[in-house]
Amino acid sequence: MTETHPYEPFVPSNSTILILGSFPGLLQTRKLNNFEEWFYSAKRNKFWKIIEAVYSTELQTVADKKKLFSLKGIAITDIILKAKRKQESNLDQHLYEIEYNTQAIKNIIENPKIEKVFFTSQFVEKHFIKLFPDYQKSECLPSPSPRSARISLEDKIKVYKQKLPHR
Repeated sequence: MTETHPYEPFVPSNSTILILGSFPGLLQTRKLNNFEEWFYSAKRNKFWKIIEAVYSTELQTVADKKKLFSLKGIAITDIILKAKRKQESNLDQHLYEIEYNTQAIKNIIENPKIEKVFFTSQFVEKHFIKLFPDYQKSECLPSPSPRSARISLEDKIKVYKQKLPHR
């Protein structure tokens, strides 16, 4: 079954960076959870814990997250728009028959205010480079995924704190 990304790109008018992820987890694309969802809503994913630590704030709701990203000029979207999934798995490598979110990403990165694109994994970086081989203002952050245990949560927070805007 083909799954379609459930969230629109979030692009505040003052965006200077784009955080680019891969594709929501199974429960998000199939709307099986009962909690308020947005990007990185999987309970095991540490993305919002990292962002909370970087900005010393609690992010309880989607509105809280959007408010923070609006204040900091952070856009967010994913590289994949539609995909099929092998083995009912959340692993990126189990996504196939991928349709990319090319036009939305192109619209964001063509904005001269965008200074940097941050990838949340090497998987995303690899696919982005295939789509936009000439784009140079990008960098890979440590993955917030629970499968990425090569770097501690504390070290991930330090890297995100160095890279993300603090204005």
